Amino acid sequence: MESITSTLRGLIKAVFFLFYLSVYVLTSLFIAATTRDRNKRRRRFSANASRYCGLIARNALGIKLTVINKPAAKHAGSLLVANHMGFVDILLLAGIEPMSFITSNEMRETPLLGPITELAGCFYVERRSRTKILSEMKRLAESLKDGLNIVLYPEATSTNGEKVLPFKRTLMMAAAEAGVPVQPVVINFRSINGEPFNTKWRDAVCWYGDATFVEYFWKTLRLKSVEAEIEYLEILHAKPEDERGALADKAHAMISAKFVPVQQVPPAAEQLPTDLETDPT
Repeated sequence: MESITSTLRGLIKAVFFLFYLSVYVLTSLFIAATTRDRNKRRRRFSANASRYCGLIARNALGIKLTVINKPAAKHAGSLLVANHMGFVDILLLAGIEPMSFITSNEMRETPLLGPITELAGCFYVERRSRTKILSEMKRLAESLKDGLNIVLYPEATSTNGEKVLPFKRTLMMAAAEAGVPVQPVVINFRSINGEPFNTKWRDAVCWYGDATFVEYFWKTLRLKSVEAEIEYLEILHAKPEDERGALADKAHAMISAKFVPVQQVPPAAEQLPTDLETDPT
């Protein structure tokens, strides 16, 4: 029998989420209508998205985030690279400071999520075409030169939290082309519902495989508590003439060394009665 407590919790959080989402969309539409310059519009979009991502993560979802070693001085244009486990870590990362995220053309075509990401100032790339990916790398380099802070998930997909997948290399070289630094960042979930990040709770924060966004996010909404950590690592620099795999391999090694994989629990412990938690209340 599904827990009434967790269902009510999920519904209350959903109301807050939809409220913040609605205000975000309205303010973003105002920006779109009043800002013609493309770069200025993207900056305003990302600043607006950062504000509401932070509000959603803290106030709607109740996530406690610890940020470690965030540089005191901002670079005028940088490429931030991080591991990726799902929608939740996007909210957390975006809520720290204004950033423009790189995502796929498939996301742009996804109902609801597509328009939401467009209003956040995202860049869209076609990863399946080598010709297009090279031209898009040049386009990203120009935006980095213009001072934009851009986020790349070089795994090119979200994961199940077991490891950091190998990094795709081409888009990372946009930083070398632009002459800007690469900022590696590691995202870790430390605690869910008072327990260490484990396979019992994984599917409530990791969006992967065939799970739809709705079923994934409903699990997120019903959680009692989430504690996460984002750590900024040593800044990397690269030149256009450098071997393109070296930068990706270095960033991957740094992030993997700091990443805390999901803990495996016995299958019996993962079996919960059609709900996310055994809540005695």
